[in-house]
Amino acid sequence: MFVRTHAGAIVGIDAVKVDVEVNVAGGGLGLFLVGLPDNAVKESEQRIRSAFENSGLRMTAKKVVVNLAPADLRKEGAAFDLPIAVGILAATSQVDASKLSGTMFAGELSLDGGVKACKGILPMAVRARAEGLERFVVPAGNVPEGAVVEGIDVIGVRSLSEVAAYLNGDIDIAPASANMVRTEEQSLNRYAEDFADVRGQSHVKRALEIAAAGGHNVIMIGAPGSGKTMLARRLPTILPPMTLEEALECTKIHSVAGKLGATTGLLTRRPFRAPHHMTSPVALIGGGQSPQPGEVSLAHNGILFLDELPEFGRSVLEVLRQPLEERRITVSRARYTVEYPANFTLVAAMNPCPCGYYNHPTRECTCSPGTVHRYMSRISGPLLDRIDLHIEVTPVSISEMSSDRPEESSASIRERVIAARRLQEERFRGTGIHTNAMMNSRMLREYCRLDAASRSLLERAMDKLNLSARAYDRIIKVARTIADLAGSPTIGTMHLAEAINYRTLDRESWGR
Repeated sequence: MFVRTHAGAIVGIDAVKVDVEVNVAGGGLGLFLVGLPDNAVKESEQRIRSAFENSGLRMTAKKVVVNLAPADLRKEGAAFDLPIAVGILAATSQVDASKLSGTMFAGELSLDGGVKACKGILPMAVRARAEGLERFVVPAGNVPEGAVVEGIDVIGVRSLSEVAAYLNGDIDIAPASANMVRTEEQSLNRYAEDFADVRGQSHVKRALEIAAAGGHNVIMIGAPGSGKTMLARRLPTILPPMTLEEALECTKIHSVAGKLGATTGLLTRRPFRAPHHMTSPVALIGGGQSPQPGEVSLAHNGILFLDELPEFGRSVLEVLRQPLEERRITVSRARYTVEYPANFTLVAAMNPCPCGYYNHPTRECTCSPGTVHRYMSRISGPLLDRIDLHIEVTPVSISEMSSDRPEESSASIRERVIAARRLQEERFRGTGIHTNAMMNSRMLREYCRLDAASRSLLERAMDKLNLSARAYDRIIKVARTIADLAGSPTIGTMHLAEAINYRTLDRESWGR
């Protein structure tokens, strides 16, 4: 007997519908899997046989051929266990096959017949809906994730025997419903951190506000204990809320990477990723034998924080250059090519020298000028060029730390950031551009016109600091964001002067 049901295969952060074709014939014995299955899929035979035995179901003694179509697409992961098992049950008349044509299945089988959670449920649910299927049967542990997708019935199951009973009509399982609170309202909930906790550092807070408003990359350089990490971890508290589209895209990436918990549905907070400096290039950028999103993609629509930047390997840092420009990653290998989104804001922190006290107001640096220069040279010029804001973080004085003067809260700063983002949203409507940092050359000419005084100021700065053409563009983008925060329709000399001031590391005197 021949039956067909449906599964999903992950390609990048999207899913492709896979037809699971099962044919039970009289001649021969055994289970044969075809259609480019990987080892995890091939091993499903042993899991399925044990699950049948421990669920009171009968595994046929006839020859079973399972084809995973399209046959030229590699199938990976244990999520194919359940659709293959259901196909065998239907082909041997143990379950009613009438529901199979409108149903997608996904789930890993345990040896005792349980259905375990698997990765990639959200993109599979999106694909199932796009294909016009009526329902999607998923592990109970993946129900919150699958229920995010409206327009398709998501059925949560805990065991193979429960699936069989559901298909035969012996039990009724109500479709899951997502507890959909507005994304904006959820993302505005309180954080444990707040800028009100940070004493002093007003110039750093200002720079981070500009970074949040325009999506600009930031590097903070200062002595140990000056507050670089503390400030960076508070940056998400002033970012604008994610739109529903952004939240779905982030959730798909984390679903494919297996980073969603059993109770997580839609991600509502912007990601904050802080990989250790021993991270490999593949872990940062993505890929691997079985392709997975890297840290730059997990930080999509959020923050990638690299603490102790010079301690990262040179090869690790250099792979950031393309995603910082293209805002996506294309991983090409002999067996596959996948593309992952990578529209993140880079926040980096570093000491000014090996001992950490170069330019310190009260402590003496023990490093020679050559040592400081070599330490700074670990960060290449092309990478620094792609970082818009260079901020020198100085230690807070004892009098500031003990002051009772209240500091501005994250909520207050966030209101200004949201107002500036609304101006950018209106400016770039329909272009696919969302922030000033994403502007291309044509948009720079259209939205960032400089008057004669501003142009003269920028030319003098370019000559004195010996800046590149990329740094020229980034100064103008930062100035546009500063003007947006001020509610100014045009870029003035004061906006441009502040933007130029954030190019600390371009100065020839630094580290010499």
